[in-house]
Amino acid sequence: MTGLLPLETNIKIGEHVEREFAGMTFNMDTIWTTLVAGGLVLILGFVARRALTRPGADHVPTKVQLLWETIVGQVNTQVEENLGRVHPLVVPLAVGLFFFILFANWLELLPTEINQHVHLLPAPTADTNLTYAMAILAMVGVWIYGIREKGAKGYFKHFLEPFPVLLPLNILEELTKPITLALRLFGNIFAGGIMLALIGLIPWYASWGPNVLWKLFDMAIGGIQAFIFALLTVLYFGMAGAGHGEHDEDHADGADLKDSPARAH
Repeated sequence: MTGLLPLETNIKIGEHVEREFAGMTFNMDTIWTTLVAGGLVLILGFVARRALTRPGADHVPTKVQLLWETIVGQVNTQVEENLGRVHPLVVPLAVGLFFFILFANWLELLPTEINQHVHLLPAPTADTNLTYAMAILAMVGVWIYGIREKGAKGYFKHFLEPFPVLLPLNILEELTKPITLALRLFGNIFAGGIMLALIGLIPWYASWGPNVLWKLFDMAIGGIQAFIFALLTVLYFGMAGAGHGEHDEDHADGADLKDSPARAH
């Protein structure tokens, strides 16, 4: 098998189409592939919305509508069973993240590499600039949500639990969440791109089999990583608001118990 491989490979790691503006460097390939993935999510959303708002009570649900409703319904069910009640915007956010990351991961599988230097649609999630941005935005949203649900005092109090001596470790754990969230996604997709590049070095008459098998495996990895990112985002939101919903329900139950004797009289 070694005779099929060239003696010298020319795979360049982390190379992007760069442009300088105002003293900053922009990875243009990451930007346009991010826009492509976002555009696909918007198209899917508009198609599903059009199917839902179609006039007539006897219209048959389309495949896109059934797919969208199934995924949203399952996510809602899993969240309520495992985390209880969360903000109604959390599940749509997780579903949107899932489809966006899924499309972004799968762009790498399309045969859009013209030559060794021009790749029209590389996976934008193989660039840490995008994964870090998504992870930071998700965690900032989690922190804002936790403060709004519990108040600043109630939210920051959990850093002292279960013992105040664990405050440094709890803060470190919170700060590393966006880092691990970003690097987990980046590492898996980046490694998949490297494997596709290595398989591309094999002559065409021997590479079609490994290429097909790896693309199927990479497609599964892309779906799993999109699911993990969305699931962890929902878990972080649920953890940030943990205890608030139960407190409201206990308060409401207590009010009902106080009112019940009055109703009896």
